[in-house]
Amino acid sequence: MAYPDKVLGEDEEVVRHLHPHWTTVFWPVVLFLVLVGAASFGAALVPDGDQQGLWRLVVVAAAAVLALVLVAVPLLRWRTTHYVVTTHRLLFRTGILARHGRDIGLSRITDVSYKQTLWERVINSGTVSIETAGEGGPTVFSAIPDSDGVQQLLNQLVEEDADRRAQESAAYLGEYHRGDGHPTQQH
Repeated sequence: MAYPDKVLGEDEEVVRHLHPHWTTVFWPVVLFLVLVGAASFGAALVPDGDQQGLWRLVVVAAAAVLALVLVAVPLLRWRTTHYVVTTHRLLFRTGILARHGRDIGLSRITDVSYKQTLWERVINSGTVSIETAGEGGPTVFSAIPDSDGVQQLLNQLVEEDADRRAQESAAYLGEYHRGDGHPTQQH
């Protein structure tokens, strides 16, 4: 799914769009399977009688409420968490009903590092830490798929952004010094 263009600048393009690693939804999916099995077993254990339908409905309703809280919410949280790397910035958005996010301009990034445990190396996940100019500490993103690739991509984009800004600055200064001390107007 492409990230909405409405949050992007005119000359900005999405380079990579990620959600947290799939392992963040592994246990909710396992729990869903357990809930389905337990609800089926519980409904089958309801004794015969004129209240059997009501008690089976209670068992299924309890399983549905548990599935909503313990399965649907983590799945929605995973689906609504976005890490978007663009040609100009890193965007982080999260939230199901209430949303919050953060944008980090590539020009503000001073260091990008990643960390992986042995298990994270096996599943190709990790933690990415981003140091920015003027901040008190790093911004840390956990459960990032291909964390080492994301770290390398961010470092490459930071350098390309610095080169682009230097070229734009040089072009502006070249126009400024060409005439009467004012930038020339291009028509």
